[in-house]
Amino acid sequence: MTEQSEAVTAAVVVIGDEVLSGRTRDTNSGHIAETLTRLGVDLREIRVVPDEQPAIVEAVNALRARVTYVFTTGGIGPTHDDITADAVAVAFGVGIDHDPRAVAMLQERFSGPGELNEGRLRMARIPFGAELIANPISKAPGFRLENVIVMAGVPAIMRAMLDEVAPTLKTGEPILSETVRADAKEGDVATPLAAVQRAHPDVAIGSYPFMDGGRFNTNLVIRSRKPEALAAARAAVIEMLAGLPRS
Repeated sequence: MTEQSEAVTAAVVVIGDEVLSGRTRDTNSGHIAETLTRLGVDLREIRVVPDEQPAIVEAVNALRARVTYVFTTGGIGPTHDDITADAVAVAFGVGIDHDPRAVAMLQERFSGPGELNEGRLRMARIPFGAELIANPISKAPGFRLENVIVMAGVPAIMRAMLDEVAPTLKTGEPILSETVRADAKEGDVATPLAAVQRAHPDVAIGSYPFMDGGRFNTNLVIRSRKPEALAAARAAVIEMLAGLPRS
């Protein structure tokens, strides 16, 4: 169902020392952003925090009070530094223990003698009151507690979990976008582009410089939920570009 009366918003908390150190490149937040855009959910903030309980608790509590959904990635594996589940339990003030549902999921994969060891059982520790998020790849589940959705850090697993969650989310009107190649430097379009933006308050216009054959160029991206407003702003941008002096 489309919720049009108020904006549906989200934030992402990327958890992991390996991301902050540069050893691992975060691709999860970009994929989440793309998915949410298609659903009409406004992504308001992305935070990257270390594998430290106070930092995770602070981020989760601050963001869950401000947005419709908080998505976390990372920190739900089998090792000692995988502390996201414990931190979320602390954030909500609830207990945590091995969840029989999660244990059963792990037993489907680790059925041999001794395979479901103490480390792997850590992945079955779920805060009380949480719903599980199925993991079709490695079976270890994510979970959802109220508006906080906790997913794995491994990109393929995170994407599978997000696919499970997406159909359950409130959605908004999709955000439409058009890209216009300026064939001009960003500094040359800045002032007239600001005038176009003022004249079209129902759209957001961004400028994105790039190198093109060793020369500076600019893409102008126009976004709106209103097709008519988008079309009008695009036409105004094209007209503005046509009037620029060319060297």
